[in-house]
Amino acid sequence: MAIITLNNNSLSSISSLPAGVGGKVLQVVQGSHASSVETTSTSYVDGGLSASITPSATSSKVLVMVNQSLRTRRDSSGDAQGGAIKLLRDTTTIIGGTQDYEIFLEITGSTMIDKYGRTCLEILDTPSSTSSLTYKIQGKAYQSGWKVTFQPGSIPSIITLMEVAG
Repeated sequence: MAIITLNNNSLSSISSLPAGVGGKVLQVVQGSHASSVETTSTSYVDGGLSASITPSATSSKVLVMVNQSLRTRRDSSGDAQGGAIKLLRDTTTIIGGTQDYEIFLEITGSTMIDKYGRTCLEILDTPSSTSSLTYKIQGKAYQSGWKVTFQPGSIPSIITLMEVAG
C-alpha cells in the first residue's frame, strides 16, 4: 500500500494529484427539477431536468449522473403501461432511447395502478468541446394513450455534471 504525504497542507491548497492517482475533478454542476411533467406522446419530449457545463479543455470528460423520479400509470382499461427515457448532450443522445420498454409496468386485472420509482443513469461522456454543453432528460410513452410522468407529485429529480481532467 502506498502512503501519500500532504506535508500538512490543507485540501484547498492542493493544486494537483500525485502521479498515477487519476483524473482531477475540475468543476461540479448540479441541477434539479421538481415540477411535474406528464406525457402521453409517443415522440420524445423534455422531462424538465437539465444542467449546463462549459469544459475547460477539449481533453476533459464529463461524468453525468442522473437521478430521475418517474411515475407510470395503468388505468383500468389496459394491462400494461410503459415508455422510454434518454439522456442528451445538446441534441445528441448519449444514453438510452433505444429500448421502448425502459419504463414499464404490466399487471393483469382491472384496477388502476400507479408505479412510482427512480431511474438512475450514469455515463462518462467525452464531448471534445470547450463550449457550453446542456445535458437533459427526455422521455416518451410507448403506445398512444399510455402515460409517463416526470417528477410526479413534485418529487425532485437531480442531475450532476463533473468535469474530469483528461
